[in-house]
Amino acid sequence: MTDRTTAPAGRGRGRRPAEEVRADVLEAVGALILSEGLADLTFERVAREAGVSKTTLYKWWPSKGALALDGYFHAVEETLAFDDTGDIRADLLSQLLAFTRLMTQTPAGRALLELIGESQTDAELAVAYRQLYSSQRRRLAGDRLLKARRQGQIRSDVDVQIVVDQLWGAVYHRLLIPDEPVTEDFARGLVANLLDGIVPASR
Repeated sequence: MTDRTTAPAGRGRGRRPAEEVRADVLEAVGALILSEGLADLTFERVAREAGVSKTTLYKWWPSKGALALDGYFHAVEETLAFDDTGDIRADLLSQLLAFTRLMTQTPAGRALLELIGESQTDAELAVAYRQLYSSQRRRLAGDRLLKARRQGQIRSDVDVQIVVDQLWGAVYHRLLIPDEPVTEDFARGLVANLLDGIVPASR
């Protein structure tokens, strides 16, 4: 197989920019995960699908888990991006519902849970999970909540990272310890309880 990152000029498309090659790899990995999950994801298959060498893959990703996480985030980043309608309640609910559907109705949900499980005993994967997925997801949510705080839609003393844990942490808990189902009504209840509170209004 010819690695398209190093193909001699004049043959085919010649040398391509590294960013373009990387984007092709992430697109291939993301498509495989969303359609099939992790079971058949290998460096050999990704190299074949993306038209690059395994050497190129190992240069950027030290393990299958790191590659899978990067491809996963690339695939779901747009789906899980925060809308900014100016209404933090609507935007939180929209994003949480999108996350719930992705995790419960597509192979991507099972794949992410498998990666979380493997990261408990794989130190490299644990680092990759924090760097390539969880930190990026927290940033997206935190940025939207910080803007809402600046606009006075939530209190100025609210720690937005705790809010992230309250909402998405609750979903992960039900996914990992499935005593209760993850449903759209559950997502709506999380947002309502958080923003409306659970203490009765003063009489």
